Parts: sequence; C-alpha cells; structure tokens
Amino acid sequence: MLAAMAGNGEIEVIVLGSGTSHGVPMIGCTCPVCTSDDPRDKRTRPSIVVRIDDEYLLVDTTPELRLQCVAQGVRSVRAVLFTHHHADHVAGLDDLRRFNWINRRALPCYGTKRTLANLRRMFAYAFEQAPDSPHSRPELELIEIDGAPFDVGRARVVPIPLMHGPMPVLGFRFGTFAYCTDCSEVPPESRDLLRDLDVLILDALRLTPHPTHFNLEQAIDMAGRIGAGKTYFTHIAHEIGHEAINADLPDGMELAYDGLRFSL
Repeated sequence: MLAAMAGNGEIEVIVLGSGTSHGVPMIGCTCPVCTSDDPRDKRTRPSIVVRIDDEYLLVDTTPELRLQCVAQGVRSVRAVLFTHHHADHVAGLDDLRRFNWINRRALPCYGTKRTLANLRRMFAYAFEQAPDSPHSRPELELIEIDGAPFDVGRARVVPIPLMHGPMPVLGFRFGTFAYCTDCSEVPPESRDLLRDLDVLILDALRLTPHPTHFNLEQAIDMAGRIGAGKTYFTHIAHEIGHEAINADLPDGMELAYDGLRFSL
C-alpha cells in the first residue's frame, strides 16, 4: 500500500521554501551566506506543494505563503496539511482566503488535535462569525487526523510521526515520496513507514548540533538508514552555504532550495 502511487497520474513536488524559522538572509546578518549572490541561498520558510494530476496539496502555511505561491505559479490548492503549529509553519494562514475565492468553497485543513487547537487559538478571528465583515477571514474546514492514512481527493496521505525535540509532529508520505521537516528523531516505527521511497525531503538545520532539529551530520546518517533513492535536505539555516556544502554531500543526497521541482 505504501509504495502505491498516491494518485492515478504523475506526482510533482514543488519546494516553496527551504529555510529555517528566521529565513535566509536573516535580519541584521552580514555573514557570507546571508550576503551571498547565489539564489539558492535565499531561503523562505519551509513548505512544499504536492501536485497530483491537476490538484495541489499544500503542506504548511508559511509567513511568505503569498510570495511563494506567486513565485512558483501555484494558482489553486485542494487542501492544506499541517505538520505542527510553530509560527514559521502557520503564520501565513490568512493568505488562504485567496484560495476560498478561487475554489468558491471552504478549504479543508488537516492536522492533529493539538495542531488544530493551536490554530483556533492563534487565529481566533478566522473561526468566529463576522456577519458585518464576511470577507475578512479565511473559510477553513478543520479536519483532525491521527496516525491513520487518509485520502484527499485522489491522494492517499500517510502521516509519519516524528519528534521535534520533545514535541510530537508529523511528516507526510505520498506514494514513494515523503516530507519530514522539523525533526530531531525519526522513531523506528516511523522508519518502517518510510521504506521503499524514491525521494525523501528531510530536516537538516545546520552544521552544529541543535536540541530540536537534525544537524547535517545527523541528517545524513538518518537519510542513510532510511535509504531513499534520493534525499533532499531542508529547513536550512545560514550556517550552510549551498554551493560548498552541496558539493561535499554523499551520492544521492542534495540540499533543497526554494523553487526546486521534481516528479515521480
């Protein structure tokens, strides 16, 4: 089941953002990466879109969501999947209003009970009645998920439990592709859910250790254990310059960058 195609047609993945919570360049930083001319060192907050046939599934709503969608030509979204509720993954939620207008319906949003509760708390206005200002908030349908696979249109989505320091979060698998951002541990039972992948996107924050993210060395080790045909690293901070670090990665592993696209 896990290795089956998520839909009846091609799967395309678009990396909307590949940066850490501060983004790169960071405010007030003049380090070599923050001042780099390499466009791959310009990193917005981490998010992807998965296209299955002509439907787009968005993973997380970053602070740059509007700019990301415009830059990558994302014109419609079928549903949103949330990995967790940290601000760099949800702060662009209000931009979903545009997809309400395009789709002419509420937008399904999938997340754990904890994630959805935090969305209601952080964006209370979006879930309150506003008869005197009906277009001032996004119209969202919150759908609670747990560890069970679920379907969104023609896509079968498999949640992947991960640990982000002490905090449980989710990755997601679509056919032979999986997205696992913001993690410092992939439990053994989750590694079982990541067998036989063609492509994996995995957290690799920086060179030095961090309490809630894989650093690059740890990410390389975990990627080797998972054994995907290709692994891209994401959620990248300004310690990592794309050209120099990418050249030294093991075969089958690369740094992701904003605008990266691939198909399965």
